[in-house]
Amino acid sequence: MRWPPRFRALAANFFLATLFALLLAAPAQAHSGSSVPPPPGIQIPSLTHGQMAVIARYRGDILALAQAQTVTDPTFRRLYNHGNLQYTYCLWGLMPGSLGDEESPFNECSHAYLATAKALLTYMATMPSAAHEAKALISDIDAEMVRSGASWILCQYSGETFSTGAVIEPRWRNVFLHLPSLAVLLATTAALIGASWMIFGRPRPRTA
Repeated sequence: MRWPPRFRALAANFFLATLFALLLAAPAQAHSGSSVPPPPGIQIPSLTHGQMAVIARYRGDILALAQAQTVTDPTFRRLYNHGNLQYTYCLWGLMPGSLGDEESPFNECSHAYLATAKALLTYMATMPSAAHEAKALISDIDAEMVRSGASWILCQYSGETFSTGAVIEPRWRNVFLHLPSLAVLLATTAALIGASWMIFGRPRPRTA
């Protein structure tokens, strides 16, 4: 089957745009990782690999408490906004294995947004308007971490300190080596191309 010229051009442009984005992301990755000191900003303590799963289950509760606050300060807003930005960069936690698979190119950025969520909860425990609810939530999280032995489950990013002064991007080059992530991106690309073809490439009905 010979694809129409418009479809081939669309697919080529999408491929080139994706390749260009991967190349642009590569220099940023060289400056991420535990061997590089965090940039200026609010320092965010690291999480162990086991703690990530627990914080992920409570992230919705943490954000709900944060969104209920009507009186805030710059530190609160920086933590809240940075966490949401980091979550977006990490593709909203949708990539397979981003939490549990240390080899996932999205694992480090998952550490970052979950560590920020924990830091936000810790800060809310110092705010008069949120202290009671935050401390109760911390107690529940601590109890679950003890039951699961979360503090003892480590990975290569467990000692990494994050900062509101920098965003951790996914390790895009490693996507080609991580089959679950690659499969999702290829399926998404195919769906986008298919949708574009349905919108722009279908022959228009002839008018009389």
